[in-house]
Amino acid sequence: MTVPKAPKPMARRFRGFLPVVVDVETGGFNAATDALLEIAAVAIEIDDEGLLRRGPTYAAQVQPFPGANIERAALEVNGIDPDHPLRLAVPEAEALARIFKPVRQAVSENGCTRAILVGHNAHFDLGFLNAACARAQVKRNPFHPFSAFDTVSLAGAVLGQTVLARALESAGLPFNNSEAHSAIYDAERTADLFCLLLNRIKPIYDSFGPASAPLVPETDAP
Repeated sequence: MTVPKAPKPMARRFRGFLPVVVDVETGGFNAATDALLEIAAVAIEIDDEGLLRRGPTYAAQVQPFPGANIERAALEVNGIDPDHPLRLAVPEAEALARIFKPVRQAVSENGCTRAILVGHNAHFDLGFLNAACARAQVKRNPFHPFSAFDTVSLAGAVLGQTVLARALESAGLPFNNSEAHSAIYDAERTADLFCLLLNRIKPIYDSFGPASAPLVPETDAP
């Protein structure tokens, strides 16, 4: 008689979801009309003690989609020159493929059913991700379409801070303002913050005994 393998640690930790931190830099606030200019994703890993840590980073510079709106004020904040010859930007479909391929692999390797986006103001990033997927007609988006983990809420509850830089400072983590508003930098700092906060509140998680609870099959419900 074959004994079923126990779920891997990450598959048990978040109900079968794999947390992946995503940060986007854009040409404005409207996901339907404004350009996606940069995207970065950081997979979250887990050790044998159930502690989280930052994993590999995947990123791409993105060409504005045809007809995309780009606000000058947005470029003044993120410092991106969409027409710079050394930007090496690629179309949205290719940028998403660069992100989604390793994310799907990480989901499979961790025995998870789907990725779940982690972000600072997560639904902003998720909105731009979903809009780009719709334009590129992506059929296999590994991320949950509407559920997310928001480090604004986590940091506000645990640290009393909602601004990323201030939350990192309060947590004793480094933050360099001159590197901020780069998708890679912000995604990696958000990943560090997410891991620190979840590791600090792990005793609360453990106190409810979820480690012995059965894994719930993934559905479209959060």
